[in-house]
Amino acid sequence: QVQFAESGGGLVQPGGSLRLSCVVSGIDFPIYDMAWFRQALGKQRELIAGITTDGITNYADSMKGRLTISRDNVKKTVYLRMDSLRYEDTAVYYCNTRPPTFWGEGTQVTVWG
Repeated sequence: QVQFAESGGGLVQPGGSLRLSCVVSGIDFPIYDMAWFRQALGKQRELIAGITTDGITNYADSMKGRLTISRDNVKKTVYLRMDSLRYEDTAVYYCNTRPPTFWGEGTQVTVWG
């Protein structure tokens, strides 16, 4: 069964940066398109960044210019660099295949200060 282990979240001040990591197991990682999602309190989970098996990236318009998604097929890991963080970026961040399958626990990002 596929498993996602997200990490790298935390408390950050507005304008700050974070780099999230997600180690994937249970699937043949290199043949899957991957994505990052987020869910703020009281809101639906939303897709914010995607990366294909060929490394082609795409981003939600609301966050374009502030995100960089990347992957390391040897480490079976997908990354999300987030810059210029805002209060409204506070959410639990998840990685998944695209389309998504089972969900991991995610990693909490809180923008405060």
